[in-house]
Order: sequence, then structure tokens, then C-alpha cells
Amino acid sequence: MLVTDRRRLALAAGVSADEWATVLADQIRGGTEAGADLVQVREPDLDSNVLTRFLTGVFATVPGSAERVVVNSRAEVAKAAGARGVHLPEVSPHFRDIQFDHSTDKPWVTGRSVHSARSAAESAGATYLLAGTVTSSLSKPGDSPTLGWDGLAALVEAAGEVPVLGIGGLQLKDVPALVRAGATGLAGIGCFIPDPGEDIASAVYDRVRAVRLAFDTLRAVSYTQGTGR
Repeated sequence: MLVTDRRRLALAAGVSADEWATVLADQIRGGTEAGADLVQVREPDLDSNVLTRFLTGVFATVPGSAERVVVNSRAEVAKAAGARGVHLPEVSPHFRDIQFDHSTDKPWVTGRSVHSARSAAESAGATYLLAGTVTSSLSKPGDSPTLGWDGLAALVEAAGEVPVLGIGGLQLKDVPALVRAGATGLAGIGCFIPDPGEDIASAVYDRVRAVRLAFDTLRAVSYTQGTGR
């Protein structure tokens, strides 16, 4: 899962903060075209009307993007723009209490961030869970509590049949550890921010494809050896 942060993206791209819409659209396009299962648009300080207009424009110009985007916290924006669903923080009203106008025949995606096995166990009915912070990261520095790999494995166990993605300082090299812990995917901000000078859409495309290939390969090996979850 690609998680957005337009300010970090603009900084890495060497453009002004006012040019965020262009670089963010390129990032979403790269992730969508590479087959990212979901893109979480996490821009909490952006005005709801501005975000709705931005997403509507992206969905109109990037084929298939609406089917892969979930909006962080704001279900009304997701619904107005025609996104696939919403991602809720652990402390938000429970996902089952939020009412939606199901205007399409596609299931609404409802994700939830969780930070403990207890929260995971209480999240039956979610489409997926985002478990973190696994390791320290730029957005969650070293003095913040982390799950670690054992904590992630315990959370996956408590989640039961609900898929769990790990987040927090994770890169391509961490995919083997994520698979061993039982996670079904990797979510991140920094993992999908290109290096200075790289073409955003192309670089994001390559990173998403590399992560997907690593997961698919390792899961195939696990099932062949009879150790798959």
C-alpha cells in the first residue's frame, strides 16, 4: 500500500509546496499503473473540498485509480470523489458505525490502523488492517513505541482472517520478515517516495512492482514448502 504525504513528496521532487497536486497525481498514477492493491491518500491538513476536487481530477485522467484509492479518515470525501473506500485510525469511531451510500455494486473498502493485538482482535469486519509502527521511521522516530517483528506476528495472529499490512520504516529488504510474520503486504510513505531527480511516476511504478514481486515470490515458496499462512 502506497501512503501519500504530499509535503515530503514535493520536497524530494525539488518543487515548491504549491506544486503538490502535480507530483501527487504522478505518484498515484505510478502506483496505480504498477498494480498497487491500494493507495491511501493521507493528507489530513488539506481542505476537504480541495481534496475532493483533486481526487476527482485524478480519477478522470488515470484509468482505474478510483478502484485503488482509499481516503484517510474522511469518508465524505471518499464518497464524493468516488474512491474505493476509507481508512480509519485506531481511535476513530468504529468502522461499523459509519454509514455509507453504497451507490455501486463494488464492495466498500474499510481499513483500520491498529497498534496492538487487542485492537486487531476487535476489528472483525474490516477489509484490512494497517499494523504499526513496526520499526522507527521518519514520521515515527526512534523515541516512539514500535511493534517489532514479534509484535507484528502476534497482531497478525489476533486479526484472524482479516489481512494485515505492516507499516513503519519498511523497505523492500523487509519483505521476507513481513512474510515470516504473516503480513499480507507492506505499507509505507518513504518506501514510495522517489530519490531526487527521478521521474516520479516511473520510480513509483518500479518500487511497487518490486515489492509485489518479492511478496508473490516468497509466498509461493512458503506454500510450496507447506509453511504458508
